[in-house]
Amino acid sequence: MINRPGILALFCVLGGVLSTDRGEAAEPKMSYLDNGVIRLGVNLDAGGAIAYLSKSGDDHNLVNNWDWGRQIQMSHYSGPVPFRVPGKEPFPHWQGLGWNPVQAGDHFRNPSKVVAHRNDGQSLYVKSIPMQYALDNVPAECTFESWISLDGKTAKIHSRMVVDRPDKTQYPARNQELPAIYTVGTLYRLMSYTGEKPFSGERISRIVLSEEEKRKGAVWTGSFLATEGWAALVDDRDWGIGIVKPRCFMFCGGFAGEPGQGGAFDGPTGYLGPLELETIDHNITYAYDYMLVVGTLQEIRRLAYDRVQRFSPPNYRFAADRQHGYLLHATDAGWPIRGALHVLFGGVDPQWIGPAEFWLAKDAPLLRIEAACQMKQPQAECFWKRYDDDRFTPDKSLSFPLEPDGAYHVYTIDLSASKQYRGAITGLRVDPTPQGAKGEWIKIKSIALCQKTASGTSPAENR
Repeated sequence: MINRPGILALFCVLGGVLSTDRGEAAEPKMSYLDNGVIRLGVNLDAGGAIAYLSKSGDDHNLVNNWDWGRQIQMSHYSGPVPFRVPGKEPFPHWQGLGWNPVQAGDHFRNPSKVVAHRNDGQSLYVKSIPMQYALDNVPAECTFESWISLDGKTAKIHSRMVVDRPDKTQYPARNQELPAIYTVGTLYRLMSYTGEKPFSGERISRIVLSEEEKRKGAVWTGSFLATEGWAALVDDRDWGIGIVKPRCFMFCGGFAGEPGQGGAFDGPTGYLGPLELETIDHNITYAYDYMLVVGTLQEIRRLAYDRVQRFSPPNYRFAADRQHGYLLHATDAGWPIRGALHVLFGGVDPQWIGPAEFWLAKDAPLLRIEAACQMKQPQAECFWKRYDDDRFTPDKSLSFPLEPDGAYHVYTIDLSASKQYRGAITGLRVDPTPQGAKGEWIKIKSIALCQKTASGTSPAENR
């Protein structure tokens, strides 16, 4: 029984079967909210992770608590990989997790410590010091906080991580689970809408392992594009737990064990998590929001229709954060972001890669970039991915020159000039230069997809 997957392909193809000897545990100290429709509880003996979720008046807990790697909880990733501290090595099976603070506790059953908690019956707050999952009793160099409230069949959660690491290295971006959700074995069907006509009422799909994933011994599916911004784990009656994550389109999930059976402390479990590739700085404050729904597939989808912005082309403004984008072959000036993303070169083909998206090419034919730069080869290139061809390839790209004078300029690129810019677009990439030497840079204030208007361009209000 695999306890927890991580979220990279490495952990999707691990063939080993592990379990942790749970032994006899004392009754946990819980804090509950109940609005007469749903009941939610956090475990104050395990970092305040969400350990209980059910219909009000029904003691059938939908959350799996087999070990401290499950629950519904915060889980983040950074380098180095493997992550060690003096005198302690990571558990061999999990050394590929790297720096991985987990809200509930570690693989060795050491729970995370709650340092603050409030519950006024309407909302709940909890703050904890998480544990490094792969190490034995090593508190992480950060704090986790959650603010929770209930609204009908929905739990609204705001989560925040504040990092204070002595290691100031800017490690490559890693997929973050926002959050990690583990369900009981009766909720074994992973469902979402993954088509190219979101918000049209088209048929919902069940997400299953591909034949290649089965051959590799995968437990969870690889990432999939949930074009309506939601996914769910449900039982045979299409009832269970859904998550709605506005403006997040990439998810991962699946099921491990014997499907259709098992309770809150049994091995079989469903897994589901929205994903964003993020750089986790040594001093970052990283926050996100999501909604849990207890109900039928149609109820979960209906709430997503009410809450998720539809077909809105991205408008990335780097005033205070990275807008869920990340860098390859480059670094930036680090956290906090102040007015612009300051990208530092040092090698071949530096790249800015935006998050998974979904918009229609016809709604945003222009790309507008506001940036300043100093470089010897000021020839930039933008790439895009399509729903029907989810790769960055040379045929789906356009080149444009930059002004390397260190002053800010606005560059407008007519993407509609390419026959390959059509249909549904699922991502964007900008390569500022083919070769960036040490000491060269670009500062990017914004990257926006725009409509053509009589007065010029009109970027969407977004992100």
